[in-house]
Amino acid sequence: MSEQGYQSPATSDRRLSTPEPQRMGSWKTPIQILYEYGVVSGDLPVFVMEKAEGEAHQPSFVFSVTIGGVKCTGQGPSKKAAKQQAAEAALKILNIDSESGAVPGRSNTNGIIAEPNNPVGLLQALALQRRWHVPEYIILTESGPPHRKEFTIICRLESLTEQGVGNTKKAAKKEAAEKMVAKLQRLSGSPEITWTPNPSVCFENIRNSSAEKISLLRRNPLSIPNTDYIQMLLDLSKEQGFEVTYFDIDELTVNGQYQCLAELSTNPVTVCHGTGISCSNAHNDAAHSALQYMKIMASSK
Repeated sequence: MSEQGYQSPATSDRRLSTPEPQRMGSWKTPIQILYEYGVVSGDLPVFVMEKAEGEAHQPSFVFSVTIGGVKCTGQGPSKKAAKQQAAEAALKILNIDSESGAVPGRSNTNGIIAEPNNPVGLLQALALQRRWHVPEYIILTESGPPHRKEFTIICRLESLTEQGVGNTKKAAKKEAAEKMVAKLQRLSGSPEITWTPNPSVCFENIRNSSAEKISLLRRNPLSIPNTDYIQMLLDLSKEQGFEVTYFDIDELTVNGQYQCLAELSTNPVTVCHGTGISCSNAHNDAAHSALQYMKIMASSK
């Protein structure tokens, strides 16, 4: 382990660093850049307060930071200043330009290069850099005996959703993240991720919309037999700008029917349940429930 600066036995004040609020513009603090590097590399920086001395009106703090086999220290009149100095020293050893904010494993143009061995970290870093909502991971199902568990986990990033399956939560989460990275690359048209999400569709906007599909939904009943509610919901989603994703649930209902979830990328997110004698019937039932909910929300004032 290489070291730089003041050295002292670590105290019990050991903690993971947290990124500071993003400033306007492209400028980032050394702590933010180091934290993003840690997310991508899978080795988060650890800051330790090594020393605190001086008078109340003129204190002096010494912090160390450890990341990727590198340990550096910094000193300053406040904890924040000392941590920034330690982070700056670590960036120099790691050959990371604190001026441009370019992190190894990333493009310093307009995208990010995928890290295949750490898709979860890649998505986290991507969200931090682009100021997106952090990825959400939701356990959809958990089945099997204790010695042969199987987990299905949903990864949600902005308006996109993917799911992964594994014999541990970690494996299922990784697979979901891998699929999400692959989807982002497809949408970007290259390994460099340049996709940008559409603005969130709020229900307030839907209520105020007078477009054709939403107006028909307000006026017409949703009780006509043999209606293709999947297509109806798809047409509405294209008009209003949200996405629809269906998730099949492996476990049958107590009545032996298939079941699924329909997720709408509205703000807040809408999730509806559906059942049927086949997967397609379950999807149609979930779409019907989603349309009923949309009808209520579009009509209320």
